[in-house]
Amino acid sequence: MTNLTNNPSWQVNDEHQPQAFHFKVVFSDASGTTDLIFEEVSGLNKEIITDDIEETGGDGFAHRIPKSLTHPTLLIKRGIAPVNSPLVLWCKSILNSVPNGPICCMPIMVYLMDEQQKPIRGWEFTNAYPIKWLVESFEPSKNEVSIETIEFEYQTSSRIF
Repeated sequence: MTNLTNNPSWQVNDEHQPQAFHFKVVFSDASGTTDLIFEEVSGLNKEIITDDIEETGGDGFAHRIPKSLTHPTLLIKRGIAPVNSPLVLWCKSILNSVPNGPICCMPIMVYLMDEQQKPIRGWEFTNAYPIKWLVESFEPSKNEVSIETIEFEYQTSSRIF
């Protein structure tokens, strides 16, 4: 058996590991692409749900069989944006029209950037739409930027590079 830890092609070069604080989020619609600055992005994961199928014969062994794929919602956090922000306008149009109005879905792209602000990793979320908009509480004892969190549901996600 080959020892992969001694194989140089499997070695990780720590000098080129991406830093998590350089990222951008891009929302695309018919009018073009809007690029906005965010403090945090989470929900970039998937999980396979499994069923346990017990083997007959009474030995207590169970097989784990893939059942379905699930994903969390996509969460973005940032300082409260101006009222004319394209993202704010899109969220307001959807959240103010439910349950009777149309929901306009958009693709969302999340990019991890290098030091020169070039994308080095990317994730695409298709048919995304906002489902929750939260503004953190205002506290006079804190001297911090007011933060809003927007939660998105989406149809599919994939790592694109």
